[in-house]
Amino acid sequence: MELWELLEIRRGVTALIGSGGKTTMLYTLAEELQRRGRVLCCTTTHILPPGHMPVLTDPTAAQLAQGAALPCLCAGSSAVGGKLGPLAVPMEELAARWDYVLVEADGSRGLPLKAHAPHEPVIPDCAGQTILVVGSGGLGRPVREAVHRPEIFCRLARCGDGDAADPARTAAVIRAEGLGDKVFLNQADRPDRQEAALALAERLDRPAFIGALKRKEWRPCAL
Repeated sequence: MELWELLEIRRGVTALIGSGGKTTMLYTLAEELQRRGRVLCCTTTHILPPGHMPVLTDPTAAQLAQGAALPCLCAGSSAVGGKLGPLAVPMEELAARWDYVLVEADGSRGLPLKAHAPHEPVIPDCAGQTILVVGSGGLGRPVREAVHRPEIFCRLARCGDGDAADPARTAAVIRAEGLGDKVFLNQADRPDRQEAALALAERLDRPAFIGALKRKEWRPCAL
């Protein structure tokens, strides 16, 4: 089963949030979905431009119109460090041009786990579905080492930053924040990580999936 089928990605806008694999998920879904329709990859925060698909930086209306004819495209505004930022075009207009709009709507500074500040994540109002990605590689590690915004994590989990970001505490944070329609537990590429991810999934209040995106392995946690 392909990833888009597992997650039931529909036409329209899908937002990817969290940590530990958002960008890999973004481009995995883009690769699959371009066989079903035209795909736009973009962001409401900042992403590095991909090297494996056409990229439009600060596109004009005419360039966007031309780009909409391609099977798959990444577009964004110029940002610091050579990154792409949000497009000025309303998300609803993008959704009218492309069959699938995949939006990286969060940042985690490369850490496997994160808690969210009040201004995060930046989910488009028109998003039909939001997938929360969690890096299983951070489970069991000290909060201060594995978590972006550890102070918020500690407040929600009622722990110290030297305590482990174990499945129970991480699940407590996810439940308290209430973000994401579904949870994908990534980086489960070893037995110990799989065990920790499943222990986390048992404590969640929404559908959860487990896998290793770079290996193209995934399944529902119930199996």
